[in-house]
Amino acid sequence: MNTRRLAFIGQAARALTLAGLIGAATPALADQALSLKLAYVADATGVASGGNAHKVRVLDNLKVSADVDLDKALGWSGAKLHVTALNNSGANPNGDAGTLQGVDNIEVSRQRARLFEAFVEQAFAGERGSLLLGLYDVNSEFYANDAAGLLIAPAYGVGSELAATGPNGPSIFPSTAVAARLRWTSEDGAYVQAAVINAHAGVPGDPGGMHMGLGDGVLAIGETGLSGAGKLAIGGWTYSKRQDDWRDVTPAGDPVQRRAYGAYMLAERQILGGETGPGRITAFARAGVSDGVTRPSRAAGRRAY
Repeated sequence: MNTRRLAFIGQAARALTLAGLIGAATPALADQALSLKLAYVADATGVASGGNAHKVRVLDNLKVSADVDLDKALGWSGAKLHVTALNNSGANPNGDAGTLQGVDNIEVSRQRARLFEAFVEQAFAGERGSLLLGLYDVNSEFYANDAAGLLIAPAYGVGSELAATGPNGPSIFPSTAVAARLRWTSEDGAYVQAAVINAHAGVPGDPGGMHMGLGDGVLAIGETGLSGAGKLAIGGWTYSKRQDDWRDVTPAGDPVQRRAYGAYMLAERQILGGETGPGRITAFARAGVSDGVTRPSRAAGRRAY
């Protein structure tokens, strides 16, 4: 299915989005250690021309999150606990479209409930720095910008040149992995962050559950940038364990082992309107490149308004 036909893919608006703190009407909530958040999204997606089938497919994503202020709960200064669970159901519209990158960012290959994130984050140095340990969504902080997060196409999350790597995909929706992430932010909005993540993503709810061993190595990723009125960032990533070349083979017929690596950049800037209210327009551009031999995706570029 070529890009011209992709323009004809009809996608209904998000049918329902509910988000808010449970019990927000309670004045004492600000003094409580626990806050809960519920979000539900339902999509109706169909291929109008081209593709493999012309049907409307319905799929959804239920997300329940809990945050615990460990200072209020246990007296653990500067620490918080975050847990998120997902439940995904519905169809697989990308089978109708037949694309490489997908057409809807809440589509999953296995419809089921799963634990998505569970980590402890410790702030230090007056909250300029933080250390995070646990099940972690890399795309929550790396290769991410606010405006792109409003769009439905999966490529506006982690670029396909990174999303297609790893034995079970990297630590992104819908399955994360055990990670350690360190971040430092300066007073002027400059930041630097780095993470080391188990290369084999898997969480409770997935077949085989969570993977604690490092038999597949680790994914290392780093990013630096400047955020404020907009965002400008560059990042890079690599895997510790060599992976199969998808074309070249040895004289014995086995895949040649290659290092998987890549880099990306993104820029975002508000160009019209205020911080709140209608009429706000934000422009952004993103681009990424990978080694191009351990996966068929070598480069990806995206821009939008």
